[in-house]
Amino acid sequence: MNPVLIEVLRGSAVESLHAGALAIVDASGAVYTALGDIDRPIFPRSAVKLLQALPLVASGAAEAFQLKDEELALACASHSGEPEHVATAAGVLAKLGLDETALECGTQWPGREPVLRGMVARGEQATALHNNCSGKHGGFVCVARLMARGAGADPAEFARGYVAAEHPVMREVSAALSVATGVDVEQAPRGIDGCSIPTFALPLRSLALAFARAGTGQGLSAANARAARRLREAVAKAPFMVGGTDRFDTLVMQALGERLFCKIGAEGVYCAALPELGLGVALKIDDGATRAAEAAMAAVAAALLRTEDDLLHSYSHLTLRNWRGTEVGSLRPAQALNQALSPG
Repeated sequence: MNPVLIEVLRGSAVESLHAGALAIVDASGAVYTALGDIDRPIFPRSAVKLLQALPLVASGAAEAFQLKDEELALACASHSGEPEHVATAAGVLAKLGLDETALECGTQWPGREPVLRGMVARGEQATALHNNCSGKHGGFVCVARLMARGAGADPAEFARGYVAAEHPVMREVSAALSVATGVDVEQAPRGIDGCSIPTFALPLRSLALAFARAGTGQGLSAANARAARRLREAVAKAPFMVGGTDRFDTLVMQALGERLFCKIGAEGVYCAALPELGLGVALKIDDGATRAAEAAMAAVAAALLRTEDDLLHSYSHLTLRNWRGTEVGSLRPAQALNQALSPG
């Protein structure tokens, strides 16, 4: 059984417990910290979008279509569907002479409530551009267009069905995941992600290794090492694109820049690269709670980077308020997590 990582208090009494597992690994595969079962395969979901975007840069597609920092950052994003995100996703497609109908991620309403309410009030409809994965899928379409050009194929026909596991684009994405994690993902348990592409169940140990490699370039091909560095640089320059207003990933990377790349995934998953330390992080909250995953990631980042940053503390010790704004409780790292992160 995995240890408790995060406690939820109401008043001064513990009300809920969030168990989970944590792996911190260097680029050689040596384990720096381990809590819980780090070898049980879990679905990382959107936490691996940086890895899924490696072919976009490594293939030359990003350069061929002159993608800017904001557009590359959006390729790594689970964005809130705010106007800036939608416009940037549309801009990528416009460079290809396409519109949102080229995306196969599905329609999703914006995740930011004021934006959603405004759209409803104006009678507007959501499109695939509002999907939190629209930037990633725009990147896939870019790769498909470049592949079609090289094969002398019809671009629209070649790109159709790019979300399928057997499509050349997804094969490139799967190959990048395999090399980074050290796991043959074709042999891993497979599911379908919310945006319709394949998702593979992988151990936290392997995911942490992948992010250590993405942060250092060690263990990657020269092309993928350059791609990882370029994507991290783009995210550091345009962190708003990765999440949006009041989103953890955006706020933390605005504060820490290239010191930390972090990305949430559905069902309580977090992955991160800490390039200056040569470490990668992967954690999973067993019950899938997002706020617990954010609290754990904040505690890990603060401990590893040896910072008492107020923003990180505000997440690792999140204050809970009721509908009147009255403070009613808080989150805090549990004893097991505190001990694992203590120096020495």
